[in-house]
Amino acid sequence: MSEQGKSPRVALVTGAARGIGKGIALRLAADGLDVAVNDIEANTDQLKGVADEIAATGRRATTVVADVSDPDAVQSMVEQVAAELGQLNVMVANAGIANVKPLLESTPEEFDHLMSINLRGVYLCYTAAAKQMIKQGDGGKIIGAASIVAYRPFPLLGPYSASKWAVRGLTQAAAMEWAQHGITVNAYCPGIVGTAMWDYIDEKLAENEGLRKGAAIEKYSELIHLGRVSVPEDVASFVSYLASPDSDYMTGQSVMIDGGIQFS
Repeated sequence: MSEQGKSPRVALVTGAARGIGKGIALRLAADGLDVAVNDIEANTDQLKGVADEIAATGRRATTVVADVSDPDAVQSMVEQVAAELGQLNVMVANAGIANVKPLLESTPEEFDHLMSINLRGVYLCYTAAAKQMIKQGDGGKIIGAASIVAYRPFPLLGPYSASKWAVRGLTQAAAMEWAQHGITVNAYCPGIVGTAMWDYIDEKLAENEGLRKGAAIEKYSELIHLGRVSVPEDVASFVSYLASPDSDYMTGQSVMIDGGIQFS
């Protein structure tokens, strides 16, 4: 990886306008990486704010507005990052969405949309990044967003759970294929995190279970052995390790960062 006298390593974080993605982007900047941040057009203002925070630390930052489910957009995003920041060493395929519904009430269109972001988007980011890293010839780190539900599905989160199980399998296959190029591929599996996504999940779970807003997250939080809901920084600390040379001998793993809800 980077040595004294070489250019700073470059990371690209998708879904970085807020929540876990923002936390990861800021942590990687604090680690000394230059960071490109991505999100969809609706989150442009928030995304620019994250880039400004990164730049304030003295690191280079760039923003890329793109839909990760669009192959051409993802390819252009990777090319833009490599052109503007000089290379791509770390890809964090973090972007994802949730849909909280009973399986019997879910529509095929909702299923396809969720999979287009959570699975297709990760696949596109993984492969576009791998091609760039292979071309550079210096290995790299590819990191994906799975979830505790990749090991233990939650009711009313069936398609979401399926998408994260699939990310775990994709991560293992990619790790096997790209090890020969010096590329490691791992995933992080958050549990219950204090983010906008979990606010939405809590609201919908409460509606389906006839609970007041906030009660659902309280109910599931009782499963956390460490006694508190996690924050983005808890996840970002582990991604920092996955992005660093310290994890050079680790690949194909999907690791739970959930406070002890589930054990593998």
